[in-house]
Formats: sequence, C-alpha cells, structure tokens
Amino acid sequence: MFTGIVEELGEVLGRQHAKGSIVLVIKGRKILDDLKIGDSIAVNGVCLTATKVTGEAFYADVMPETMRRSNLGNLKVGEKVNLERALAAGGRLGGHFVSGHIDGTGSLLWEEKEGNALVKCFSAPPEVLRYVVVKGSIAVDGISLTVVDFDDNSFKVSLIPHTLEQTSLFYRKRGDRVNLEADMLGKYLEKLLIPLFRENLSLPQLERAREKTPQGLTMSFLAEKGFV
Repeated sequence: MFTGIVEELGEVLGRQHAKGSIVLVIKGRKILDDLKIGDSIAVNGVCLTATKVTGEAFYADVMPETMRRSNLGNLKVGEKVNLERALAAGGRLGGHFVSGHIDGTGSLLWEEKEGNALVKCFSAPPEVLRYVVVKGSIAVDGISLTVVDFDDNSFKVSLIPHTLEQTSLFYRKRGDRVNLEADMLGKYLEKLLIPLFRENLSLPQLERAREKTPQGLTMSFLAEKGFV
C-alpha cells in the first residue's frame, strides 16, 4: 500500500532483458536507507519488489503483464522515475490509498499556466474515467493528484511548483504515456452496490443503466433508483 506522495526522483541505470520480461536497475538515495530484498516499492506508481539492493541502486523484475499495462516497458536508461516506499504502519497518509496496481494508461494532451500552477490534461480510458470525479483523487505515475475537471475522454489536474520540482511530471511532454490508478474507494463501492442493483433491476435494465453512467455511479442515479 502506498500514498501517492513521491519520496524522490530516481534514475534508470539499466535494463536487462530476460525471457520476455525485463529487470530494471534504478538509482536512488533516500529510498535506499532501509530498503531490503523483498520490499515493495512503487516505481511510477507500479508496485515492484526489490530483488537486489546495492549502495546506490535496487533491481526489480518487470513481468510481461506489467509491461503491457504500464509505461515501465518504455523506460530508457537515464530516465527519471517517481519512487515511493510502502506505507509504514502509523505513517501519515498525506495523499490517498494507492495500491500500485495500474488500471490503465493515458497520455499528456496539453498543459497551460494558471497563476503559479500548471494545469495538465491527460487522456484516459473508460475503465479509469468511470471512477473519476471532480475533487476526487487519482494517481498519475504514482503521484496522488486532485481532479479539477473531466470529460468523456480526459481529465485535468492542477500542479503546484513543489509537485513539478519533486516528480517526473516536470519532464512529461505532450504525447508521453503515463500510468493511471483510480481511487480504490470508488471501485469497492461499485463492487458492493452492483449486487443490489441486480436484485432490483433486470439485466437489460442494468446494462442500460451502466451505459447511461459511463463515468460510474452518481449520486443522482442512486437517488433515482431509491438507494439513497
């Protein structure tokens, strides 16, 4: 479990290919203080396991499924990556609960200055957007961010200078692929409520309801069906 609060920017020192997968060698400093073999660490929001730890770097296996679902397979030597160690019991939850299991990927569409902030707009697939709400949380490359707006194909976030300075979003250019993880609370809520809908709606009605709510369940929809 992670929080989406990036501890430091690491650097890819090497990529070793092995039977359709890769081994990443990632340089770090702060995260190496107490990192041990077998520990979980989020790399661009993807939960990986440290298989070897040296004085300046750690090694992690990236299996084919992870390469398909994230941007880790596209990483190049010298590229900056966001690093976060797993949340310690009793630690402060500064962001939101992040599992490190990517829901999909998007890409940077555009960005514009707004005062001292930088607004970035990312494309996202339907399976991510269905859980996106204004003022809700989303993890972009492992960074806990707040959604300021969204539509059927994309969402916007507003970044303060500190976030840009401390994360890889400073280096992201238009078209760059990013890892996306929706807030898990929305996914669990949907999982719990769907059986209730099935008890009160026929399958065709349920499918029509899902089509009418591509962004996920809404309070108005719940009220209309008598659940709130």
